[in-house]
Amino acid sequence: MESLKLVPLSEAGTGDLFIIKKLHLEGTMRRRLLDLGFVPENTIKVLQRSPLGDPVAFHVSDTTIALRKEESSKILGELITDGTSK
Repeated sequence: MESLKLVPLSEAGTGDLFIIKKLHLEGTMRRRLLDLGFVPENTIKVLQRSPLGDPVAFHVSDTTIALRKEESSKILGELITDGTSK
């Protein structure tokens, strides 16, 4: 069985696609992100970084949302492309 290397969403570059595997968040933030589509097996696209690198805009479930590194570092998954990473 092949082991899957999980990386935090915060390490994905602009243009990358990312499949969510685990969320290490609790409470209202976890509930909020689940409601927005940050659910396991859903695909996220990294859209844009702010000029200072934080927050980062993500496209998930027909919604664009910006997350700070503190939040995105707690979302683990599989990086499936790194096409135009910057």
